[in-house]
Amino acid sequence: MTTLRIGELASKGKVNLETIRYYEREGLLLPPRRTPSGHRAYAPPDVLRLRFIKRSQALGFRLTEIKELLALKVAANHPCVDVVRQIEAKAAEVKAKIAHLRAIERTLRKMKASCEGRCSVSECPILESLDSGRSS
Repeated sequence: MTTLRIGELASKGKVNLETIRYYEREGLLLPPRRTPSGHRAYAPPDVLRLRFIKRSQALGFRLTEIKELLALKVAANHPCVDVVRQIEAKAAEVKAKIAHLRAIERTLRKMKASCEGRCSVSECPILESLDSGRSS
């Protein structure tokens, strides 16, 4: 069986070495077997697992959630209802974040509309609104 050293795994997974070591400590990557000289020897499926982790992170999953997804993946014959629940929960979280960001954007627009940049900083309504906690 072909094995990969940590640098090769890092390269194929597009991460740095410390990320791999961190994922091992966190239990996301299984500890690899060691060569007689003590080097880590990863298997090709470790590349797929690493890519799974990175894709999941790109979708906003936290490491604890990714660990749960990986555990579900091992139970291949179980119904995927738990996977669907994870996705639904993440989609709801993203929706809430978007709503929060839109509210921030509206507040920033109102603040910007309150000042055209022609007054002195000491009279700036934007800074005053930040001081008072109101959005102009």
